[in-house]
Amino acid sequence: MDRRKRTEAGNHDRWLVSYADFITLMFAFFVVMYSVAIEKEGAYKEFSDSLSSVFAKKPAADSPGVLLNPEAQKLKSIVDRRTARLGEEQRKIQERMKSISGNLSQVMAPMIEKGLVNITQTPRGVVVDISASRLFNTGEASLQPASLDVLRQVAQVLSKEELPIDVEGHTDDVPIATAQFPSNWELSSGRASSVVRLMIDNGVPAQRLSVVGLASNQPLVPNDSPENRAKNRRVTVTIVSPKVDLTGASEYVAGGESGDAASGVLKP
Repeated sequence: MDRRKRTEAGNHDRWLVSYADFITLMFAFFVVMYSVAIEKEGAYKEFSDSLSSVFAKKPAADSPGVLLNPEAQKLKSIVDRRTARLGEEQRKIQERMKSISGNLSQVMAPMIEKGLVNITQTPRGVVVDISASRLFNTGEASLQPASLDVLRQVAQVLSKEELPIDVEGHTDDVPIATAQFPSNWELSSGRASSVVRLMIDNGVPAQRLSVVGLASNQPLVPNDSPENRAKNRRVTVTIVSPKVDLTGASEYVAGGESGDAASGVLKP
Protein backbone atom coordinates (compact mmCIF):
# COMPACT_ATOMS: atom_id res chain seq x y z
CA MET A 1 0.00 0.00 0.00
CA ASP A 2 2.76 2.43 0.88
CA ARG A 3 4.53 1.82 -2.45
CA ARG A 4 1.34 2.47 -4.43
CA LYS A 5 0.68 5.70 -2.56
CA ARG A 6 4.22 6.89 -3.18
CA THR A 7 3.90 6.04 -6.91
CA GLU A 8 0.60 7.93 -7.23
CA ALA A 9 2.07 10.92 -5.45
CA GLY A 10 5.04 10.90 -7.88
CA ASN A 11 2.70 10.77 -10.91
CA HIS A 12 0.81 13.85 -9.70
CA ASP A 13 4.03 15.87 -9.73
CA ARG A 14 5.05 14.97 -13.28
CA TRP A 15 3.21 17.99 -14.71
CA LEU A 16 5.95 20.16 -13.26
CA VAL A 17 8.37 18.78 -15.84
CA SER A 18 6.15 19.88 -18.77
CA TYR A 19 5.53 23.24 -17.17
CA ALA A 20 9.26 23.84 -16.75
CA ASP A 21 9.88 22.92 -20.40
CA PHE A 22 7.16 25.38 -21.49
CA ILE A 23 8.67 28.19 -19.42
CA THR A 24 12.09 27.48 -20.88
CA LEU A 25 10.75 27.64 -24.44
CA MET A 26 8.95 30.91 -23.77
CA PHE A 27 12.11 32.42 -22.33
CA ALA A 28 14.09 31.36 -25.40
CA PHE A 29 11.41 32.84 -27.68
CA PHE A 30 11.48 36.24 -26.01
CA VAL A 31 15.28 36.30 -26.06
CA VAL A 32 15.22 35.74 -29.83
CA MET A 33 12.56 38.41 -30.38
CA TYR A 34 14.52 40.90 -28.29
CA SER A 35 17.67 40.19 -30.31
CA VAL A 36 15.83 40.75 -33.60
CA ALA A 37 14.42 44.03 -32.31
CA ILE A 38 17.85 45.27 -31.37
CA GLU A 39 19.22 44.28 -34.79
CA LYS A 40 16.39 46.13 -36.60
CA GLU A 41 16.89 49.18 -34.45
CA GLY A 42 20.54 49.23 -35.48
CA ALA A 43 19.61 48.93 -39.12
CA TYR A 44 17.09 51.75 -38.84
CA LYS A 45 19.66 53.94 -37.15
CA GLU A 46 22.20 53.20 -39.85
CA PHE A 47 19.67 54.11 -42.55
CA SER A 48 18.73 57.30 -40.74
CA ASP A 49 22.37 58.30 -40.33
CA SER A 50 23.04 57.76 -44.04
CA LEU A 51 20.15 60.06 -45.01
CA SER A 52 21.23 62.68 -42.51
CA SER A 53 24.74 62.68 -43.97
CA VAL A 54 23.38 63.69 -47.37
CA PHE A 55 21.61 66.77 -46.06
CA ALA A 56 23.99 67.49 -43.19
CA LYS A 57 25.26 70.80 -44.52
CA LYS A 58 23.06 73.86 -44.72
CA PRO A 59 22.98 76.35 -47.62
CA ALA A 60 25.39 79.24 -47.53
CA ALA A 61 23.96 82.56 -46.42
CA ASP A 62 24.93 84.33 -49.65
CA SER A 63 23.47 81.63 -51.94
CA PRO A 64 20.09 80.55 -50.55
CA GLY A 65 18.70 77.26 -51.80
CA VAL A 66 22.07 75.89 -52.99
CA LEU A 67 23.20 72.74 -51.20
CA LEU A 68 26.93 72.59 -50.55
CA ASN A 69 26.96 68.85 -49.97
CA PRO A 70 27.99 67.28 -53.34
CA GLU A 71 25.77 64.25 -52.77
CA ALA A 72 22.79 66.48 -52.08
CA GLN A 73 23.55 68.60 -55.16
CA LYS A 74 23.62 65.48 -57.33
CA LEU A 75 20.33 64.26 -55.87
CA LYS A 76 18.68 67.65 -56.40
CA SER A 77 19.91 67.75 -60.00
CA ILE A 78 18.42 64.32 -60.73
CA VAL A 79 15.08 65.29 -59.19
CA ASP A 80 14.96 68.58 -61.09
CA ARG A 81 15.67 66.90 -64.44
CA ARG A 82 13.04 64.22 -63.86
CA THR A 83 10.46 66.79 -62.75
CA ALA A 84 11.10 68.88 -65.85
CA ARG A 85 10.88 65.82 -68.11
CA LEU A 86 7.59 64.67 -66.57
CA GLY A 87 6.16 68.17 -66.76
CA GLU A 88 7.03 68.46 -70.44
CA GLU A 89 5.56 65.03 -71.18
CA GLN A 90 2.33 65.94 -69.37
CA ARG A 91 2.12 69.21 -71.28
CA LYS A 92 2.43 67.37 -74.61
CA ILE A 93 -0.30 64.91 -73.60
CA GLN A 94 -2.66 67.74 -72.62
CA GLU A 95 -2.06 69.51 -75.92
CA ARG A 96 -2.64 66.27 -77.83
CA MET A 97 -5.94 65.55 -76.08
CA LYS A 98 -7.03 69.17 -76.52
CA SER A 99 -6.32 68.87 -80.24
CA ILE A 100 -8.40 65.69 -80.49
CA SER A 101 -11.25 67.35 -78.61
CA GLY A 102 -11.09 70.37 -80.91
CA ASN A 103 -11.10 68.26 -84.08
CA LEU A 104 -14.10 66.24 -82.85
CA SER A 105 -15.94 69.41 -81.87
CA GLN A 106 -15.39 70.77 -85.37
CA VAL A 107 -16.79 67.76 -87.24
CA MET A 108 -19.69 67.34 -84.79
CA ALA A 109 -20.54 71.03 -84.50
CA PRO A 110 -24.07 70.71 -86.00
CA MET A 111 -25.00 67.97 -83.53
CA ILE A 112 -23.44 69.92 -80.66
CA GLU A 113 -25.50 72.99 -81.53
CA LYS A 114 -28.67 70.87 -81.43
CA GLY A 115 -27.73 69.45 -78.02
CA LEU A 116 -27.29 65.94 -79.38
CA VAL A 117 -23.58 65.66 -78.57
CA ASN A 118 -21.54 66.56 -75.49
CA ILE A 119 -17.73 66.52 -75.59
CA THR A 120 -15.71 66.72 -72.38
CA GLN A 121 -12.02 66.41 -71.60
CA THR A 122 -11.43 64.44 -68.40
CA PRO A 123 -8.48 62.72 -66.68
CA ARG A 124 -9.63 59.54 -68.40
CA GLY A 125 -9.51 61.13 -71.85
CA VAL A 126 -11.80 62.84 -74.34
CA VAL A 127 -15.38 61.70 -73.75
CA VAL A 128 -18.02 62.05 -76.47
CA ASP A 129 -21.63 61.44 -75.44
CA ILE A 130 -23.94 61.01 -78.44
CA SER A 131 -27.69 60.96 -77.99
CA ALA A 132 -29.17 57.62 -79.07
CA SER A 133 -32.17 59.42 -80.54
CA ARG A 134 -29.85 60.74 -83.26
CA LEU A 135 -28.26 57.33 -83.93
CA PHE A 136 -31.05 54.75 -83.57
CA ASN A 137 -34.77 54.24 -83.80
CA THR A 138 -36.54 53.21 -80.62
CA GLY A 139 -35.69 49.65 -79.61
CA GLU A 140 -33.23 49.20 -82.49
CA ALA A 141 -29.43 48.95 -82.82
CA SER A 142 -29.00 49.74 -86.52
CA LEU A 143 -27.56 53.18 -87.23
CA GLN A 144 -29.90 55.64 -88.90
CA PRO A 145 -28.70 56.85 -92.32
CA ALA A 146 -28.81 60.48 -91.14
CA SER A 147 -26.08 59.79 -88.56
CA LEU A 148 -23.65 57.98 -90.86
CA ASP A 149 -21.94 61.01 -92.37
CA VAL A 150 -21.01 62.57 -89.03
CA LEU A 151 -19.83 59.25 -87.59
CA ARG A 152 -17.63 58.68 -90.64
CA GLN A 153 -16.00 62.07 -90.04
CA VAL A 154 -15.45 61.14 -86.40
CA ALA A 155 -13.85 57.87 -87.50
CA GLN A 156 -11.53 59.75 -89.85
CA VAL A 157 -10.34 61.93 -86.96
CA LEU A 158 -9.78 58.93 -84.70
CA SER A 159 -8.06 56.85 -87.39
CA LYS A 160 -5.13 59.30 -87.29
CA GLU A 161 -4.52 58.61 -83.59
CA GLU A 162 -2.98 55.59 -81.87
CA LEU A 163 -4.89 55.78 -78.60
CA PRO A 164 -7.32 53.15 -77.28
CA ILE A 165 -11.02 53.89 -77.77
CA ASP A 166 -13.80 52.64 -75.48
CA VAL A 167 -17.35 52.60 -76.88
CA GLU A 168 -20.15 52.22 -74.32
CA GLY A 169 -23.85 51.73 -74.95
CA HIS A 170 -26.36 53.14 -72.43
CA THR A 171 -30.14 52.84 -72.19
CA ASP A 172 -32.85 54.21 -69.91
CA ASP A 173 -34.55 52.04 -67.30
CA VAL A 174 -37.56 51.09 -69.42
CA PRO A 175 -37.42 47.29 -69.89
CA ILE A 176 -37.23 45.76 -73.34
CA ALA A 177 -38.06 42.15 -74.24
CA THR A 178 -37.90 41.33 -77.93
CA ALA A 179 -36.58 38.35 -79.84
CA GLN A 180 -33.46 40.29 -80.80
CA PHE A 181 -33.00 42.15 -77.50
CA PRO A 182 -34.24 40.19 -74.46
CA SER A 183 -33.07 43.00 -72.18
CA ASN A 184 -31.35 46.38 -72.17
CA TRP A 185 -28.00 44.59 -71.85
CA GLU A 186 -28.29 43.22 -75.38
CA LEU A 187 -29.67 46.50 -76.72
CA SER A 188 -26.87 48.63 -75.26
CA SER A 189 -24.20 46.18 -76.43
CA GLY A 190 -25.71 46.02 -79.91
CA ARG A 191 -25.75 49.80 -80.25
CA ALA A 192 -22.13 50.15 -79.13
CA SER A 193 -21.15 47.37 -81.54
CA SER A 194 -22.83 49.18 -84.45
CA VAL A 195 -20.75 52.29 -83.79
CA VAL A 196 -17.57 50.21 -83.53
CA ARG A 197 -18.27 48.41 -86.81
CA LEU A 198 -18.70 51.75 -88.57
CA MET A 199 -15.38 52.99 -87.15
CA ILE A 200 -13.58 49.85 -88.30
CA ASP A 201 -15.07 50.24 -91.78
CA ASN A 202 -13.72 53.80 -91.87
CA GLY A 203 -10.11 53.20 -90.93
CA VAL A 204 -9.96 52.80 -87.14
CA PRO A 205 -7.92 49.64 -86.30
CA ALA A 206 -10.04 47.02 -84.55
CA GLN A 207 -7.36 46.31 -81.93
CA ARG A 208 -7.74 49.84 -80.59
CA LEU A 209 -11.47 49.47 -79.98
CA SER A 210 -13.46 47.92 -77.15
CA VAL A 211 -17.24 47.54 -76.71
CA VAL A 212 -19.17 47.67 -73.44
CA GLY A 213 -22.94 47.43 -72.94
CA LEU A 214 -23.96 49.01 -69.64
CA ALA A 215 -27.76 48.95 -70.00
CA SER A 216 -29.26 51.53 -67.58
CA ASN A 217 -26.61 51.21 -64.87
CA GLN A 218 -24.77 54.50 -65.46
CA PRO A 219 -27.43 57.18 -66.05
CA LEU A 220 -26.42 60.81 -66.50
CA VAL A 221 -29.59 61.96 -64.71
CA PRO A 222 -32.36 60.19 -62.80
CA ASN A 223 -34.80 58.28 -64.99
CA ASP A 224 -37.78 60.19 -63.62
CA SER A 225 -39.09 61.91 -66.75
CA PRO A 226 -39.24 61.34 -70.52
CA GLU A 227 -36.69 64.11 -71.03
CA ASN A 228 -34.22 62.58 -68.59
CA ARG A 229 -34.65 59.12 -70.05
CA ALA A 230 -33.81 60.56 -73.46
CA LYS A 231 -30.58 62.01 -72.02
CA ASN A 232 -29.61 58.63 -70.61
CA ARG A 233 -30.08 56.83 -73.93
CA ARG A 234 -26.68 57.44 -75.47
CA VAL A 235 -23.46 56.02 -76.86
CA THR A 236 -20.28 57.18 -75.16
CA VAL A 237 -17.01 57.19 -77.09
CA THR A 238 -13.91 57.70 -74.93
CA ILE A 239 -10.47 58.32 -76.43
CA VAL A 240 -8.31 57.11 -73.56
CA SER A 241 -5.55 59.49 -72.54
CA PRO A 242 -1.97 58.37 -71.91
CA LYS A 243 -0.75 58.89 -68.37
CA VAL A 244 2.84 59.76 -67.54
CA ASP A 245 4.45 57.25 -65.18
CA LEU A 246 7.39 57.90 -62.83
CA THR A 247 9.97 56.97 -65.46
CA GLY A 248 8.72 59.59 -67.89
CA ALA A 249 7.18 57.07 -70.28
CA SER A 250 3.49 57.11 -71.19
CA GLU A 251 0.98 54.39 -70.54
CA TYR A 252 -2.73 54.03 -71.32
CA VAL A 253 -5.09 54.01 -68.37
CA ALA A 254 -8.83 53.76 -67.99
CA GLY A 255 -10.97 55.27 -65.28
CA GLY A 256 -11.06 58.80 -63.95
CA GLU A 257 -13.40 61.58 -62.96
CA SER A 258 -15.34 64.06 -65.00
CA GLY A 259 -13.60 67.25 -66.07
CA ASP A 260 -14.63 70.52 -67.65
CA ALA A 261 -17.06 70.46 -70.53
CA ALA A 262 -15.53 71.21 -73.89
CA SER A 263 -18.76 71.77 -75.73
CA GLY A 264 -22.47 71.27 -75.71
CA VAL A 265 -25.02 69.91 -73.27
CA LEU A 266 -26.65 66.59 -74.07
CA LYS A 267 -30.35 67.08 -74.66
CA PRO A 268 -33.17 64.72 -75.65
